[in-house]
Amino acid sequence: MIIDSHCHSWSYWPYLPEPPYPKTHGSVETLINRMDLSGVNKATIVCAQIFRNKENNDYVASAVKKYPDRLDQFADVDSFWSETYHTKGAAGRLESAINKWPMKAFTHYLAQADNGDWMNSQDGRDFFKLAEEAKIIASIAMGPHHQNEVRKVAERHPKLNILCHHMSGLKAHGKDANKNLQNVLESSKYPNIHLKLSGFHYVTDQKKDWNFPYKDTKYIYEECYQAFGTRMCWGSDFPVVRKSMTYRQSLEAFRTYCDFVTDNDKKEILGGTLNKILNLSRKVDK
Repeated sequence: MIIDSHCHSWSYWPYLPEPPYPKTHGSVETLINRMDLSGVNKATIVCAQIFRNKENNDYVASAVKKYPDRLDQFADVDSFWSETYHTKGAAGRLESAINKWPMKAFTHYLAQADNGDWMNSQDGRDFFKLAEEAKIIASIAMGPHHQNEVRKVAERHPKLNILCHHMSGLKAHGKDANKNLQNVLESSKYPNIHLKLSGFHYVTDQKKDWNFPYKDTKYIYEECYQAFGTRMCWGSDFPVVRKSMTYRQSLEAFRTYCDFVTDNDKKEILGGTLNKILNLSRKVDK
């Protein structure tokens, strides 16, 4: 089974420049079509209630009900673009989200300017405590510098599975590339911290984000594989990835070109690991 750990779906394309068909460019029907063409069995949709898509949680919840065997929802809760970002009452808002949507996880985008210490404030502690007790997965967009605080969360909540978006924001280039890599590798000591093996187009030189199969990024993925092993989950980043490569290429960048991964481990990274995590999370009525 292949499960896409990181994709989006919007009723209207949120970014500029606007594509010719903004209502279908990132629609759930287009996602299902790309999955079918690439042999992907399931996908977890990371909600993002951004620009012209303030009701994205509702849109994805409807999609999950339409395709219950193909999709799971990771609902957007208090991401940095929201008015409630790191304000009091986060646990209450998470509880409301759990009661409203068929979510297997919450997704939370941290602002890059933050150091992440909110996660270990009293409000953050209450938020993650509820997630652990409710068997909700934590799917978090973060930079490498946030790992210092994420490790504290992982230690305090050992039954909370944490998925770090796009290799935790690592880059293959830049003066801090190795320092950031070492900080992320430090988190491999915690068995409940996982990396989404996705975002080749982010990890590469941004002037060449079209440079499939992204050979310059290989050392990042290889070192993380050596540290995290099968605690990695492949993801496409559909539909954002379409500006850099096709959906199928986002799959083959890992499956074909990450030749340092054993065949058995590839099966786990392509879906086995995430399937286990999903099975441990809350049961939802779709």
